[in-house]
Amino acid sequence: KKDEEDKDKKDEKKEEKVEPLKFDWTGFEDRKVRLTSHASQLSDAIVTPDGDKLYYLTTFEKGADLWMEDLRKKETKLVLKLGARRAGMVMDKEGKNLFVLSNGSIQKIDLASNTPKPISIDAKMKLNAAAEREYMFEHMWRQVREKFYVTDIHGVDWDFYKKEYARFLPHINNNYDFAEMGSELLGELNASHTGTRYYHSAPNGDQTAVLGAFYDETHKGKGLKIAEVLNKSPLQKANTKVKAGDIILKIDGVEITPTTNYHTLLNRKADERTLLTILDATTQKEKEVIVLPIGIWEERQLLYERWVNSRREETEKLSDGKVGYVHVRGMNSDSFRELFSEALGRHAGKKALIVDTRFNGGGWLHDDLATFLSGKQYFEIVPRGEKIGTEPMFKWNKPSTVLMSEGNYSDANIFPYVYQHLGIGKLIGMPVAGTGTAVWWERLIDPTIVFGIPQVGMIRTDGKYMENTELIPDIEIKNNPTPQSEGKDEQLEAAVEEMLKASK
Repeated sequence: KKDEEDKDKKDEKKEEKVEPLKFDWTGFEDRKVRLTSHASQLSDAIVTPDGDKLYYLTTFEKGADLWMEDLRKKETKLVLKLGARRAGMVMDKEGKNLFVLSNGSIQKIDLASNTPKPISIDAKMKLNAAAEREYMFEHMWRQVREKFYVTDIHGVDWDFYKKEYARFLPHINNNYDFAEMGSELLGELNASHTGTRYYHSAPNGDQTAVLGAFYDETHKGKGLKIAEVLNKSPLQKANTKVKAGDIILKIDGVEITPTTNYHTLLNRKADERTLLTILDATTQKEKEVIVLPIGIWEERQLLYERWVNSRREETEKLSDGKVGYVHVRGMNSDSFRELFSEALGRHAGKKALIVDTRFNGGGWLHDDLATFLSGKQYFEIVPRGEKIGTEPMFKWNKPSTVLMSEGNYSDANIFPYVYQHLGIGKLIGMPVAGTGTAVWWERLIDPTIVFGIPQVGMIRTDGKYMENTELIPDIEIKNNPTPQSEGKDEQLEAAVEEMLKASK
């Protein structure tokens, strides 16, 4: 009898229905609340089961860190400093522990005390690299078939090329060759935003630092004769002035002879105090200078700034200060902020503006740029007879032109088209190849291999895809090698001339 009663109770439990949740959507938009006390770039977030605390990974400075927001007490706390480029986390079923994966390591966070504990993993895997490459090859081929921006895959017989390239797989034993073969396969698509990349990592590899200078290659004697010191470079920031004409005789006491590879003397010296012995060109006396060398990427930034400054100065000179110049380095937020600041700050009083997009690798900014440059004045702001501005305040409402070159890519192909199509101004430079698609890059199961698929097509008003449709400038002019080697920028000169005409 007891067994029968227990059975009946179990049956009753089974028959219990869970009522569906009902939400009151009225005024829902007015009940939205930001849970964190600050705005930042969020990577991941988890709320504890009782709803009291929010744990989240977010980036303020260098990489993501783990933060906690007490939702009831309105208190914010940094739980764990990670500085992770990529990070994620999961909570256990009881809501007592948080497991954080960052920079290739796992940490367990006791939520009662917010105490982290590293979790070490000692595991071995027998890897069949050839089979893994076969899988990655198949995966790339299938992804292209399913995600390419047009279903006919540019009319390519994709099944044929799979067989044609798969026969090379048994003969490939490294990722350099695999990436090359993958790029050859994807190259059959005749499309942009694709190809296979292999990212080799050498944690103990060379890291050559630099001093931020150009050297006189015709110098035959000992040392490095300085031809130019870059602005903001280590030599400019040194404790003793260093200038063009000075000769670096020694690096950390090692003499530089005509046969010395001086780069080896700067290996792993970035941000480290380094002693230079320099022959002063003015006094012809030796002096010792302490510098902090920089990495190659930092020097490239200084070189970029040098180029932009020289283009701006040339524009000032050619236009007698009437035309402004700004370079859009990438189609991203930083570049837009730079354009906004330069155009409405330094160049606010100029009669016209040159927007240089040469060598721009793309992003997604075309509409923001076109909107900013398409301003039309409809008011003057005049308190008590003094003109202090115009409306719109936050758009450029004077003549402009866009410089473009063969190096424009992706959204730097789309933006000039939009600019030309909307009749904002003229395009000056050289034709740009049609690469106007949005890409999807995928890191494969072997994280050293990445490949891309142009996944989103952009169709112009004439029905043509931006992809593989060349964009022709209104004024076509090339920078010829010889004048360019002498510092002459023929495209910039044409843009200045056009802006002086337009602003009369």
